[in-house]
Amino acid sequence: MKKTAVLNSHISSAISTLGHYDLLTINDAGMPIPNDDKRIDLAVTKSLPCFIDVLETVLTEMEIQKIYLAEEIKTANAQQLKAIKKLINDDVEIKFIAHSEMKEMLKSPLNKGNIRTGEITPFSNIILESNVTF
Repeated sequence: MKKTAVLNSHISSAISTLGHYDLLTINDAGMPIPNDDKRIDLAVTKSLPCFIDVLETVLTEMEIQKIYLAEEIKTANAQQLKAIKKLINDDVEIKFIAHSEMKEMLKSPLNKGNIRTGEITPFSNIILESNVTF
């Protein structure tokens, strides 16, 4: 049996395919994720699983250099922003972009997976940009 934190085979597979600058997204239940082979739907019910737990687990296996967050999170969900910042290392760049731009990035060829959580708080979406481990 796998020893590392990520047990979901689809998430594990997406992480294993990442190269430098590739993307992986973690989203709330309301984000309009394309219905394609990149969609990893974990949502069971409202708040299950929650966004921050999925992010924390993914970060145990993924090296990141930048994150993208919706500009709107600053005012609409400051508590979630604070929780995200607690998990992100100081050397990781945080880039705030329009929520509409985030929706477009879901379709990027650099994006290797769109994870949907059961999160029901506004703008609980993140795009993780992969870094190298050396």
